[in-house]
Amino acid sequence: KSEHTYKFDVKMSCSGCSGAVERALKKAEADGISSYTVSLEKQEVFVTGTIPYDTVLEKIKKTGKEVSTLVAGLCLC
Repeated sequence: KSEHTYKFDVKMSCSGCSGAVERALKKAEADGISSYTVSLEKQEVFVTGTIPYDTVLEKIKKTGKEVSTLVAGLCLC
């Protein structure tokens, strides 16, 4: 499987919010995430791996954070 990088705009108001997203992505490493970056300052999350886009989106949404799907899923390959 080839790796892809996805970008999500996630509303995070504090370090607790970004921490929740980071924990969810860390748990998903077994599902095919090779790396991720969570930027509270920029309200952005980048995920790289073989994991399907929809799976990552669901995992971020499960944290209760609002994810903008208008610009999400930009493939930076």
